[in-house]
Amino acid sequence: MTTSTGTAATTQIYRVYIKATPQAIWDAITKPEWTARYGYTGLADYDLRPGGVYQVRATEEFKAASAAQGYGSPDLMVDGEVLEADPPRKLVTTFRMLLDPTIAAEPFTRITHEIKETGGGVCSLTLTHELDGAPLLANLVSGSLQSEGAGGGHAWILSDLKTLLETGKSFAE
Repeated sequence: MTTSTGTAATTQIYRVYIKATPQAIWDAITKPEWTARYGYTGLADYDLRPGGVYQVRATEEFKAASAAQGYGSPDLMVDGEVLEADPPRKLVTTFRMLLDPTIAAEPFTRITHEIKETGGGVCSLTLTHELDGAPLLANLVSGSLQSEGAGGGHAWILSDLKTLLETGKSFAE
């Protein structure tokens, strides 16, 4: 289900199938040594209890890439709160991107990661991002601004995660 206002959906749902264990997928989502290797190379830190802090810090690689494009990057790129953690099946957090002051002024949104075994050593990873009141972030994470240099959003990140877990190498390696 997606509902839309303007150009991007207020609820975006992405699903990818990965030949990996639920624990491997969970670790790739929640451990900074993994999150630094795919997507936009942020260092994710989770306090995996309700009310715990969720943050993504910029790597030196990310800062250098931003500077090369003429942008600065704060040390803290994303902040939020852990609402629910059921390892290795479900993670629910709030989410606020801090890279751009205009987007950072939008309200916190909600991301749910669900990992389900489907058989044959394959799992589904479903990411649901509820973006009510955050139209700028909705456009960004949908990938619709990729042609403007803003990246491919959630679909690109999940594809890179899948590639890393299945081949041992990310898109950048």
